[in-house]
Parts: sequence; structure tokens; C-alpha cells
Amino acid sequence: MSNEAATAQAAQPAEAAPDPDLHGLGTSLLPAEARAKTEGTFPYAADLWAEGLLWAAVLRSPHPHARIVSIDTSHAREMPGVRAVVTHEDIPGTPVCGRGKADRPVFASEVVRHHGEPIAAVAADHPDTARMAAAAVIVEYEALDPVIDPEQAFEAEPLHPDGNLIRHIPLRHGDPDAAGDVVAEGLYRIGRQDPAPIGAEAGLAVPRPDGGVELYLASTDPHSDRDIAAAAFGLEPERVKVVVTGVPGATADREDQSFQLPLGLLALKTGCPVKLTATREESFLGHTHRHPTLLRYRHHADAEGKLVKVEAQILLDAGAYADTSSDALAAAVAFACGPYVVPNAFIEGWAVRTNNPPSGHVRGEGAMQVCAAYEAQMDKLAKKLGVDPAELRLRNAMATGDVLPTGQTVTCPAPVAELLQAVQEHPLPPLPKDTPEDEWLLPGGPEGAGEPGAVRRGVGYGLGMVHMLGAEGADEVSTATVKVHDGVATVLCAAVETGQGFSTLARQIVQETLGIEEVHVAPVDTDQPSAGAGCRGRHTWVSGGAVERAARMVRTQLLQPLAHQFGMSTELLQITDGKITSYDGVLSTTVKEAMDGKELWATAQCRPHPTEPLNGSGQGDAFVGMSFCAIRAVVDVDIELGSVRVVELAVAQDVGRILNPAQLAARIEAGVTQGVGAALTENLRTPRGLIRHPDLTGYALPTALDTPNIQIVKLVEERDVVAPFGAKAVSAVPVVTSPAAVASAVRAATGRPVNRLPIRPQAAVVTDR
Repeated sequence: MSNEAATAQAAQPAEAAPDPDLHGLGTSLLPAEARAKTEGTFPYAADLWAEGLLWAAVLRSPHPHARIVSIDTSHAREMPGVRAVVTHEDIPGTPVCGRGKADRPVFASEVVRHHGEPIAAVAADHPDTARMAAAAVIVEYEALDPVIDPEQAFEAEPLHPDGNLIRHIPLRHGDPDAAGDVVAEGLYRIGRQDPAPIGAEAGLAVPRPDGGVELYLASTDPHSDRDIAAAAFGLEPERVKVVVTGVPGATADREDQSFQLPLGLLALKTGCPVKLTATREESFLGHTHRHPTLLRYRHHADAEGKLVKVEAQILLDAGAYADTSSDALAAAVAFACGPYVVPNAFIEGWAVRTNNPPSGHVRGEGAMQVCAAYEAQMDKLAKKLGVDPAELRLRNAMATGDVLPTGQTVTCPAPVAELLQAVQEHPLPPLPKDTPEDEWLLPGGPEGAGEPGAVRRGVGYGLGMVHMLGAEGADEVSTATVKVHDGVATVLCAAVETGQGFSTLARQIVQETLGIEEVHVAPVDTDQPSAGAGCRGRHTWVSGGAVERAARMVRTQLLQPLAHQFGMSTELLQITDGKITSYDGVLSTTVKEAMDGKELWATAQCRPHPTEPLNGSGQGDAFVGMSFCAIRAVVDVDIELGSVRVVELAVAQDVGRILNPAQLAARIEAGVTQGVGAALTENLRTPRGLIRHPDLTGYALPTALDTPNIQIVKLVEERDVVAPFGAKAVSAVPVVTSPAAVASAVRAATGRPVNRLPIRPQAAVVTDR
């Protein structure tokens, strides 16, 4: 490894000493990096440094749609301190990239299809010089009319050689002529939520002596990023190495290809390390966002409130390129009816290209948008039937053994009714009049203009579901190695710690299996076998499963000689607190003594049962497993101003098994808070395809003051027998459910339909009262 690479490698996060009082599954073991993060010494990608470092800047299109007439880089190249300028002409390999589908140019060459699309990149000896040189690249554009309405994309001229339609899923389930006694219809719009990573998106590229390159990134899917980069650089994958730096949280893919690929190209061209730290504006322009969605629904129910049929049309705005839109659409169509028993369902789903910013993977994609719509429909049906909204949901709640509209039987635990009853029975928070006035925050904050007489309280419910792991035939495999030497265990697995707690879980698994207290998790890079992307709970399932299998293999290697010596089976031996004992007390020794200086190691894989793509009628066993959540929202609404305060969110969730109580609670609370943002404040506005206010002033993230009182009232531990440890993913389903619950509560408070997220103030104003 080069000196520069060694310098960057040295910036890997250092692990704290293990907590001697807590170990094994089911305990709240602290993350190894907790102290470093608390003290501000944890190194992220933006902290990396290398000898001879150059700085990169990317020139991005100011237009959402334009023809490129010419690109003149001569002025930028002549600037003092500029070492290289690259455009589409400098790409030695494949000129297009993409996670789900490779349809996105590394640099635009003839046409720009969205605001912020990369045109050129510059490397210079100072970051200010790089930015000025990027601005000095002269691009002559011929502006074209942008297609910004996804409904217009069907009739518009093709925006891409592959056309405007990315995917169409027509789901057909049951009797098309079925009809109910009561019908509710609705049109819903879900806005563009940005993942808004708080930590800066940054990276470092270091050229290698063999002509390859090393990329130091906060990647959530390093092997996929390596393969995409190698294709663009015209190199074999073995000559491109991705080293994962500290990841400052990720609710979506981080360090988009529009950051990664220019870095590598500039490092290869200059022969020097090159670093890029994106500004907040560049971050908004460069990465993908949640799919804005238009939904039309018609629900049929009988006189008792039992659902008879659901008809829906779902239109996802993919933006300029496909990315993971096909996956998002599959989730949206499959879960369009929610966690309810629906004997007849007819769903049409489309994902289309527009000239809006690209959409992609964001936690709960597809499922979140449809949850807001089908829960609004349940509220409408309840009102028409004169039934309590929670009671109507209970009458239709899904359970294990029921069938999804895709024809797949729900074989995993599905305690939907139990979850809803738990939040329904939880005591309501006190009304404003029951507490001292100085303890009551009016909607709009303590200094808001609201009057107590204009405030109405509302209670609403949301039921949500998500799938775990990949879907539709995705090969969800992960590999892990466990090594033990001198009483210390090391886990090697390319599962990235994105804040979901995998590195802590891996330590707990080895502690539980081998009884070894000191466990370290090695830094992640692509020299290790792939563990796949860090999303949809897959690392808890497949990577955790691989670690457990490898640890059990090491356990067998450790115990077999002792079992043979004492004439007993290894099943009769147990390891506790670093000691090996037999069932009868004859054998008692320490793990360190039993190893006698040897190094034991094993490598194992975990691969869940296969799935299949949805067929031409939207039918198929497309998902490995599912998780469910119920949330009751209590809100106060100022019906004159339309301002909303979320007073409390009561959460009940299907978790399978609690592996780390503290981490689980933190993941649920974080997911709920992200959902509150989607419900009330977060909407990346793009008038005429231009991102407006790409900063954290114009884009309103929930702060600590906006976070409501979150009560986790019940965690159902009904283990999923096909999942390692029986555990389920916990982060995504509260994101999916909480916006629907908040909207339901606002409807209850105002009587208004609330058909759009985020909820605009005018939607919560009551004029006739």
C-alpha cells in the first residue's frame, strides 16, 4: 500500500475498550466508537488527509434540461494551481453508471437532464482554486423545455434513449367486478424528501503504483461502488479498492457516483491523492431523493366495514434517471393495500423519467408513500360508515397466514391487531387545560402567534409495513470471518456500520457464541468478500447470520478436542464468561488455556431463501420477510393559522427479538422523527425542475425542539423462524408509518381531508366553524 494510502488508512476509527459489565445478545452493549463520537474525535471522510493532496470541485448544470453546444475548459486549465480538468472525453471506460440501472452519464456530454448534473471536474492545489476553476469552465447551453410533471412524461418526447417509462406493474388479484356497499376515493401527493445527511459527503482518492486507485468513502455499499467505479475507469475490479471510512449516519445511499467517480478520474489523471468535500448545496444537487408520488385510490367496503376491493394508480417521479426506481415501485404496488386483508386488488404502478432531480433509495421507499394514501382512505371509510377509525382498522387487520395482493402468503409473524390495540389502549396525554399554561407549547412554538382558543386536538392512527432485505430475486448473500487468537476475537465482514448498530451486534454475537469478552470488528474494504448494501435490515439478518455461523464453526473447533478428550459431545460443553465447563462439572478451563496459543478462524456465508420477480400480473413471492408497526399520533392544530404541533406518538412495533434494547429504541425514535419531518416540514421544492434553496435554511429538518414525545408502548417479540436470531428490521417501518399517523390526527382535529405530504398550513385551516 502506498504511503498516501497508509496515511488515509491510519484515520480509520479506533475502537474503545469493551464494556466489561455488558456482553452478549439482549444487552445494551455500547458501540465501540461511542466515546470517540461523543468527544468529537471520531474520524470521518472529511477528516482524511494524504501527502501531496489536491482538491476537487465539480461543475454542475444550472439547467434542468438543455442541449450542450460546447464545453471550453481552456480558461480553467490555464489557471495557476490547476492540475487537471476532466469531462466526458476523459472517461476511459463505461460512460454511464447507476445503482439499479446504468443509465446515468458520469459527465453529461450532449444533453443535461436535471439541475445539478455533472459536466466537468477540476483538481487544484487549493479548494478555492478548484471551485474557481470549475466556475471558469465555459459551457454553452441551448435551454430546452423541462418535463416536470410525471403525468406529462407519458406523452412527452423521450428524455432518455431508454424512453420515459422505467417500469409499469399492473397488479391483478381477485374479482375485478367485486364492489362494496361503501366507496371512498382520494387523490394524494407525496413530496420530495431529501435524506439530508448531517455529516458532510466527502471522499479521498489515492492512485496506486499498479495503475489502480483506492477510494476512501463513507460508502453504504462498497462492492457495488467499486464495480461501478472500475467500469467507469476502464479497470479490472481488483485494481479499484474502496475503503469505508467513518459513516456519519445514512438513511439513504451516501457519496453518490457524481462525487465518487470524478474523484477517481482526477486521481488517475494527476497521479496524486485528490479530496472532495461537498458543500451543503452540492450535496442537495448531487444525491438522490425520495420519489415524489401521485396516488389515486378507490376503496370498497361492505356495510360492516370489511374491505372488499382496492383500486389504485401509483405514479412515481423517478427524476432524470432510473437508479432504484424499479425496486421502489415494486414495494409501492405490493404494499398498496397496507397490512389489511383485501380479497380483491387492482393496482397500476408506473415509474417515469422527468427533468426533476433523480430519485433513489431512501429509507422506506415506496412503502411510505402508499401508507399515507391507504391510511387516509381508511379514515374516509370510517367517516362514511360512522365507525371509529381504529375499530375499522382492527376489523381488517392482517395476520400470519393471510395473502398479500401479490399472491404471497404472509408466513412471518404479523401481529398487526396486537400492535394497534397496544397503542389504542395507551393513556392519552393530558389536554392543555389539564397542565399549567407555561408547560404547554402552542402550535408554532412558545413564541408563536397562536391563541389557545383556536387550538384543536386530534388523535389519529397509522398502520405500516415494509419488506426486509432485497426483493424480486435479489441474491442477498453476506460473508463473514471470525478469528480468535490469544483470547481476543476479530470479525471481518464488509457490512458497513451506518448507524444501524451492526458493528455492535457483531461483537454481541461473538460474545454470546464464544464467551469471549474482547471482540473487535475490522475496518471494511473491498478486499473482503461482499456483504451487500446496508439497507432494509439486511445486515442484521444476513451479515449477522454469517457472523453467527462463522462463530459457531470456531466454537466447534475450540470444543472438539476437549470433547474428544473427555469422551463427550460438544453439545454438553458450554462457554460462559471466558470459561469452558461441562454439564457435570468434570471439565473446567478457560478459553485462553484451551486455545494454547493457537489461532482459530472460520468463514461462513448466510443466504436467505430465494424470492422471485413479480410477474405480468404483479403476482409472485417477491419478499423474504416483512415487519409491521402501529402508531397513534396526538396533535394540536391551530385551525386559524394551520400550524401543527405533534404532542405525542405512541409506537408499537413487531421486532422479532430484541438484540440490543438501547439501539433498538434509538432506531425507532430516529425513524419516527424522520417520518415527522416528511409529514410536516420536509419538501425539497423544485419549481420548473430547479432545486430551490438547497440548504438547511430552506429545507426544514426537524430539530430537537420539533421532536415529539415518543412513547414505545409495546415491542412484540414473536421470532421469525427463518431469520437468524428471529430478529426483524426496525428502522424503516416507523418512517413509513408516522407520516400517515400524523396526517390522520390532523384530519381528526380539523375535519379537513389532508391529501398532501408534507401538510401545508392551508390544509389545516378551518374557515367554517
